[in-house]
Amino acid sequence: MMLQVTNSPFQQDQADLLNRLLPTLTEGQKIWLSGYLAAHMAAGAPAGAAVPAASVPDAIAPAAAREATVLFGSQTGNGQKLAKKLAGRLTDQGVQVTLSSMIDFKPNTLKKVQNLLILVSTHGEGDPPDNAISFYEFLYSKRAPQLEGMPFSVLALGDTSYEFFCKTGKDFDERLAELGGKRLAPRVDCDVDYEEAAESWMASVLASLGQASAAALAPVAVTAAAPAGPSSDYSRSRPFQAAVLENLNLNGRGSDRETRHLELSLEDSGLRYEPGDSLGVYPQNHPRLVDELIEAMGWQADELVALPKSAEQCPLREALTSHYEITVLTKPLIEQLAALVPGNGLGELLAAGREQELRAYVKDRDLLDLARDYEWQGVSANAFVALLRKIPARLYSIASSPSAYPDEVHLTIRKVDYEALGRVRYGVCSTYVAERLEPGQTLPVFVQENPNFKLPSDPGTPIIMIGPGTGVAPFRAFLGEREELGAEGKSWLFYGDQHFSTDFLYQVEWQRWLKDGVLTQMDVAFSRDTAEKVYVQHRMLEKSKELYQWLEQGAAVYVCGDEKKMAHDVQAALLTILQREGGLSEADATAYLAKMQQEKRYQRDVY
Repeated sequence: MMLQVTNSPFQQDQADLLNRLLPTLTEGQKIWLSGYLAAHMAAGAPAGAAVPAASVPDAIAPAAAREATVLFGSQTGNGQKLAKKLAGRLTDQGVQVTLSSMIDFKPNTLKKVQNLLILVSTHGEGDPPDNAISFYEFLYSKRAPQLEGMPFSVLALGDTSYEFFCKTGKDFDERLAELGGKRLAPRVDCDVDYEEAAESWMASVLASLGQASAAALAPVAVTAAAPAGPSSDYSRSRPFQAAVLENLNLNGRGSDRETRHLELSLEDSGLRYEPGDSLGVYPQNHPRLVDELIEAMGWQADELVALPKSAEQCPLREALTSHYEITVLTKPLIEQLAALVPGNGLGELLAAGREQELRAYVKDRDLLDLARDYEWQGVSANAFVALLRKIPARLYSIASSPSAYPDEVHLTIRKVDYEALGRVRYGVCSTYVAERLEPGQTLPVFVQENPNFKLPSDPGTPIIMIGPGTGVAPFRAFLGEREELGAEGKSWLFYGDQHFSTDFLYQVEWQRWLKDGVLTQMDVAFSRDTAEKVYVQHRMLEKSKELYQWLEQGAAVYVCGDEKKMAHDVQAALLTILQREGGLSEADATAYLAKMQQEKRYQRDVY
């Protein structure tokens, strides 16, 4: 809606300026501006200054709130890190803060909360992260209380490459409003490059709580430039260039798989990690895909284009290789590209009734397919890449113990390539590592802490590790660390892959640890070596009596690997074992597992 002197408190020249400015603002900029204005008014705006009610239809701004509860639900640790940052800023402003994981929060105290701030990611296909499940289910149960105007706000973390982008955050936002809560700041949905949007949301929250000055609301600049300060500044936005020490194929001759063992140097980086953490890696797109995309679009490889969220420019080929994502299509991207060339037919995919067709197209294709399937002649490279998102980092579970390998970090990466729709498709990072990364080269990396996947604080606690394929990576780190610490707790590994002779990753190390007693027990499942396919969950069920005894002795269970099938099958096996060996009902077995999760005795790193 256009602002006019008849529908707003602005003079004509002011309305004209705003009408030129507002359509150019991003969502993050709009949120920042609303927070800035709220802080400006709280800091001493002229009495009686008019603010259009329609500008914040569902928002409230309590004066100088003194208490706030910050709850986070996080699978990889990003939500928890941001929650801690928000709690720190609130504390600095004199707010009494309760900071808690959703799984540790007592839901029957929700009605007493004065200001509720939710930071939550979405896992898999629209599911809550593990430590948010219990609170999510409570809110949607009949036990959920009426919140009677309780101020709240939600920061949703997600990935636009998934169909149900930020669904968990959206669900929390809608449900809290249904229960009578009032938004003190609008929900913000963050993509994988979340820093700027998260900063804007925090500024808006602080302003709405009446605790921030206008100066404190200046947004933090996010840049991928190398750090000028101390090496401890290396992070997601300023990755460290880690030298490649080793890059080995772990699979034997004759295997139809290729799994790389990658060793990187962290010397002089100041980066530290613990077993259970992940390493973020910024990859490069396949040069063949880049060249074919440039040719299909009729561009010149050396023409200059802007870098993501930057005034800097670089040659198009370099930009598409190292800076922009070109292998993933999303509905929001399709919508933007359809608007770029309205007459080329792409917009028809967005028509009502063609949702399944759009879903299938987005799932199976990339930008090269789009360039070949639709008419793009005349579209400039700059206009096109302006709609693309920055190439996201890939997270890999760290496969080394920092105690065993100081100043090094090891990864286990399985190469992905396959043929579909008449073309070979490449896993971006895995193919880069397998085909084009040599010892002596460098790789941009950062450490991603994962506080939700950690060894027990008591080294005497028994541990059960379930990790088929590359899911075994963090357990190499766990056992290496337990060996260095001289931990006396029992350990049991369930491992699986296709063939014993060619796909037994780190076989020599497991055998040495078994011999030395670092690893107490190991059960393996090689699915293609038997007439009937056998997986790790089958081995668990075969050892159900002993496994139940370990659980009763306080063992902690860790699961790493595929989320879509393996993790669900393993959880089903655990529930079956609890019912079979413990004589529990289905509901009691579910409660047993939930209690283990709350006690940090059931942790998952699944993807």
